[in-house]
Amino acid sequence: MIGKDDKNSLLDGLIKEVEEKKIDRKSKNNKVVFKINKEQTRFRVDLGRDLEVLRKVFDLLEKANNKEYGRKITFKDLAFWGITKISSKYMEKIKKASMTKMDKVERFFNELKAKTNRDITHGEFLVKKLNIVELI
Repeated sequence: MIGKDDKNSLLDGLIKEVEEKKIDRKSKNNKVVFKINKEQTRFRVDLGRDLEVLRKVFDLLEKANNKEYGRKITFKDLAFWGITKISSKYMEKIKKASMTKMDKVERFFNELKAKTNRDITHGEFLVKKLNIVELI
């Protein structure tokens, strides 16, 4: 037979296991910080779904290799030269192009809050920007 102390020790072990497996929920305001793996040395680019870009890459490779001398120019060469030519002006354009519509709304909302120094809600912001008249 199992004694009272043995039952309690078994239950303590079960309770601890359940508490360790408990999953914390993320709050909405916590943004995930993008971490770069500096040990990564290979990158793969899949252009199978973006046919316009794929055509552009093939056209550039064809033009670059239309020569009499020198080694064959590869996609890696094009990517390297393109990356070295990205300026801070283009980097801002790349960042803006990566935003979704809701990201743009959130950015505009936060800029308005900072500019006016008021703590307004999303609802008040949308009412103001959409010119919605409240009927009382």
